[in-house]
Amino acid sequence: MKLPVTVTPARRELDRRTFLALGSGALAVWAVPSWLRPRERLVRLSVPVMGTVADFAVPAREERMARQALSAAAAELRRVESLMTRFTATSDVGRYNGAAEGASVSVSPETAEVVRAALEWARWSDGAFDPTLAQLSVLWDPATVHAPPDARLIQSAASGAWRAMELPGPGEGPRLRRVPGTALDLGGIAKGYGVDRAATVLREHGVFRGLVNVGGDLMALGDGPGGRPWRIGVRDPARPDELISTLEVVDQAVATSGDYLRYFEHGGRRYHHILDGTTGAPSRSGIRSVTVTASEVAAADAAATMAFTTGPEVASGLLERREGALRIAHSI
Repeated sequence: MKLPVTVTPARRELDRRTFLALGSGALAVWAVPSWLRPRERLVRLSVPVMGTVADFAVPAREERMARQALSAAAAELRRVESLMTRFTATSDVGRYNGAAEGASVSVSPETAEVVRAALEWARWSDGAFDPTLAQLSVLWDPATVHAPPDARLIQSAASGAWRAMELPGPGEGPRLRRVPGTALDLGGIAKGYGVDRAATVLREHGVFRGLVNVGGDLMALGDGPGGRPWRIGVRDPARPDELISTLEVVDQAVATSGDYLRYFEHGGRRYHHILDGTTGAPSRSGIRSVTVTASEVAAADAAATMAFTTGPEVASGLLERREGALRIAHSI
């Protein structure tokens, strides 16, 4: 009998990317399934990172070596967080946001590349994905806000500043010039990048099968139960404790954007956390959830945000022209 193994992020980050990974013979979260090969056991690790919980599960015959690999992958997540979080003043992003307008801020090569990728998504989607909405994110944060902010505050924080951001050219050091009015928020891509890096570290340690889930950004390494694809369930936005769809993936990333876990209600209307930079308010695309699969989690992360903002029909046409096996797997 097949029972669900839930892969559920911590409450703070139960945002737009929440999944259930389905295995056989499991009785609880990350329980040992019956598909393990002879002498294998499921080695698990859960660590707080990136404002949420990272959950790892890998089948292994040698537990000590597996735990070394998991510890290294968790350390890699913390390293990425230390560079790209907007919640500390000492990170690359924190130093950029705190710098004087027009100042040139030195950043790590990795941060520069993630910013470059974020700006490419912004330009390619004409702002449907926007990494410069940090000020608006604070104004609309469902964790602290329970009514729409003042229109004057929205107007002063409205961005589009991604259009003016430039990265250094070839041969120059990785520096970002603080464009007036900009405040970076790489949350729509940096967490996915961190999962990609954690998966890479696992492979470098000889781990090629398992699941890495950080706040819902998920990578399925290798194949799943009995050599079959991993089965990843997508939550029903109307009934978040239930599934609305199940995907089968092998060595693939999955990310979902939805309006059903981070929101507040005011005047009979729901205000969620996925913002439209053109209006300065939560997106009104008319959908509640969109799931994207890709070869890398960072790309799936950004694509899901874009697709939620534009709607799946527009996004599908755009994604067909990008590399990385991007595909809208489900929307409602």
